[in-house]
Amino acid sequence: MINPPAISLLLGLFFALSSFSYAAGGHGPEPAYPAEDGRKIQYAAFPIPTHELPTETDAEGNINFFETVKARISADPFNLVASIIFLLAICHTFAASAINKAAHKAEHEHRERIHQEGRTACAKPHDDAEDDVSFKATALHFLGEIEAIFGIWIIALAAAAIGFYSWGDFKSYVSYDREFIEPTFVVIIMAIAASRPVLRFAELVMARAAALRNGTPGAWWFSILTIAPILGSFITEPAAMTIGALLLAKKFYVLRPKAGFAYATLGLLFVNVSVGGTLTHFAAPPVLMVASTWDWGMEFMFLHFGWKAVIAVLLSNILYFALFRKELLRMEDAADGIEDGVSHAIAWHDRDDPVPAWVILTHLLFLAWTVFNAHTPVLFIGGFLFFMAFVVATRHHQNTISMRGPILVGFFLAALIIHGGCQAWWIEPVILSLPDNALMLGSTILTAFNDNAAITYLASQVDGISPTAKYAVVAGAVTGGGLTVIANAPNPAGQSILNRHFEGGISPLKLVCGALVPTIICYLAFSFLPHLGGAAGSSGDDNEHHEPATPAAAE
Repeated sequence: MINPPAISLLLGLFFALSSFSYAAGGHGPEPAYPAEDGRKIQYAAFPIPTHELPTETDAEGNINFFETVKARISADPFNLVASIIFLLAICHTFAASAINKAAHKAEHEHRERIHQEGRTACAKPHDDAEDDVSFKATALHFLGEIEAIFGIWIIALAAAAIGFYSWGDFKSYVSYDREFIEPTFVVIIMAIAASRPVLRFAELVMARAAALRNGTPGAWWFSILTIAPILGSFITEPAAMTIGALLLAKKFYVLRPKAGFAYATLGLLFVNVSVGGTLTHFAAPPVLMVASTWDWGMEFMFLHFGWKAVIAVLLSNILYFALFRKELLRMEDAADGIEDGVSHAIAWHDRDDPVPAWVILTHLLFLAWTVFNAHTPVLFIGGFLFFMAFVVATRHHQNTISMRGPILVGFFLAALIIHGGCQAWWIEPVILSLPDNALMLGSTILTAFNDNAAITYLASQVDGISPTAKYAVVAGAVTGGGLTVIANAPNPAGQSILNRHFEGGISPLKLVCGALVPTIICYLAFSFLPHLGGAAGSSGDDNEHHEPATPAAAE
């Protein structure tokens, strides 16, 4: 059910994270920048902390963005090099589709060649022989794998860091200054959420909603895109993305929607999951980064963000449902044709056999344990080892737990954390130089080019940021979280699951087009809908401040 290499990898992660904890306890090398004034300790000499970099202001004391950027490049040219490498990695993602086409062509040519030369498995005198592998085709497949791209460009970042600083600094940067708890958590939550008992439970819940319209493809489409994102506020966004994407693959994408509708649905899923996690303070990564620092609790999140997110999700779904109604009707006819057309053997992993309630309950408890201990890797990784043992003990009710997708997504997020840690030098002046009424738009745009959790984390480190600015940064970060694969941590999970339903892989540009309309709807909802309690971005005693209710009102 689960292959030994996957278990070995998880055990390796367990001991690696234990060593990180040991290092964080004060057993690492001498820090380059000791903790002071509440700032985090930094062991590597790079990147130079933003409070150590020059900041240029005008006569009125406002930050001059362009002069600040120039001064910071002069102070440390590595800043520019690290950001250029990050930009090249982003450009690489846009070329992934073309690279994959070249890989398929190379693979086809290789198969023809080994067939002519008698190097196929059937031509070899061994029962378990394998075809000769094309190194060129395999390398191209690897270079075209979106989840691997940012990891590939870490090689360039490492070379630059060693050239400007030292090998020891690069080791300290990745070992002590970067935290990889979130990627590890995503690997495990994806694996559990994708298990057959959890999916069957989610499917049964959404079937109740879909039954209101006789379980048509349109009813399933609307139910999944509404319930799964909101569920993300309680089981975390990565789990919601995994469940939503897998159910869409089974109920929607299998019916081969036209390309425009396929991308519209993908963009809608990404945007809905990004904002759907804002009903609570622990499920969405960009909210999690600021919740404790700004004292935002569950009540505050629901009153200022959650109910607006629910309205935005419903409006987006209704609009797309109306726009693509003819296509949904066509798909209903196609679904009827499949159901009426002769019986055929059902694959084992698609079987509809019921899963015992106690097995489902046990899986849900493992899911809850992982969510509850999301910040304690020793506990959630240990829990996952017990989960794997349970899967083996009940394997007749299970499907194979594939670790390839979760591990690739974890690799993607880990690489993004490494790259993102070197981008604060220019993101911070953007946040500080924009007025409150433009900050939400700036945050939305920035999110498309960097993980939204990184944007909000940097904002949480800024002293004296106003309540309205706090609201604007977070609202913009979650609003823009569906525009690109890198914009929100759960997006790579959805991309990994649904990529095979898009010819040549998912196009980043078409994804932006599909996500644009729901992004605008969310932007308008967070901008113009009133807050139900207190001022924007304030909590507790901050409610006494008379700040504008929304960025739009600030204008």
